[in-house]
Amino acid sequence: MTASHHPAESPTSLQAGLRCRCPRCGEGKLFRSFLKIADRCDRCGLDYGFADPADGPAFFVMSGVSIAVMAVWAWSVVAFQPPIWLQFATVFPALFGGALATLQPVKAWLVAEQYLHKAEEARWDSIGGHGEGGFTYDRRGVSDRRSA
Repeated sequence: MTASHHPAESPTSLQAGLRCRCPRCGEGKLFRSFLKIADRCDRCGLDYGFADPADGPAFFVMSGVSIAVMAVWAWSVVAFQPPIWLQFATVFPALFGGALATLQPVKAWLVAEQYLHKAEEARWDSIGGHGEGGFTYDRRGVSDRRSA
């Protein structure tokens, strides 16, 4: 597939993440299996070699889901005082199900953010070169630069 196959307007990182689609065209599949990222987009040909969210998705998902489930669990224990077997029967499936349901979209969202912000592994030759390459925006006014 050629690069001309993707639409003129790319999806937002959140749209691409929630749909688990290519961050450039928004159409191609991002995953070849549950959490394995494909080699390239099957629609526009984007090479996914840049994608390395590492353990970020797992950390965010485990933290977010556990906080939400534990908050609901604590409230329900105080409000309804359910038996312990019912607590085990609901809390553990909620933790596992919530984590599994949100892990893939969060990973896809982080990959889309990496693509959008051109994130890459640090290189020794880039030390001290912050702002070179057009990735930053100088927010200081013209008068601020003259006085410095």
